[in-house]
Amino acid sequence: MGKGRVHSICISSERGQLKQEVEEAMVITGFGIENDGHGGDWGRQVTCLSWESVVKVNQEKNMNIKPGQFAENILIEGLDLALTGVGGKLKIGVDIVLEVTQVGKEDHPSVVTRTFGVTLLPYEGLFCRVLNGGEIKKGDPVEVMN
Repeated sequence: MGKGRVHSICISSERGQLKQEVEEAMVITGFGIENDGHGGDWGRQVTCLSWESVVKVNQEKNMNIKPGQFAENILIEGLDLALTGVGGKLKIGVDIVLEVTQVGKEDHPSVVTRTFGVTLLPYEGLFCRVLNGGEIKKGDPVEVMN
């Protein structure tokens, strides 16, 4: 299915906020990303989004939306995330395994929509549970596991 790489890692201390980019982070099994408000015992511990989708929105809308501003945790480039359905798994770096629990979500007037007038997570975001944690860094390889 090909390989991609981590374009960026973003966190925020609470839900409902735009996220800030970090160079690296600790992904915790059964929780999510350390110091991120979406961590916890539920199915949406980590959100992944395609970097190419962000680039496309920026070009089409003449915007400059940066990593974290769609409220995603991990931007992945070079991999067609649409091929990863519910139950699919992403391997990141050496140790991290995420399982997709949901593709998209209910669209509501979120901070992203209010700030930019456009949103991506409700339509193509991958919401994941952490099956195996570890350290994640920008540039780490990402692949879809069969």
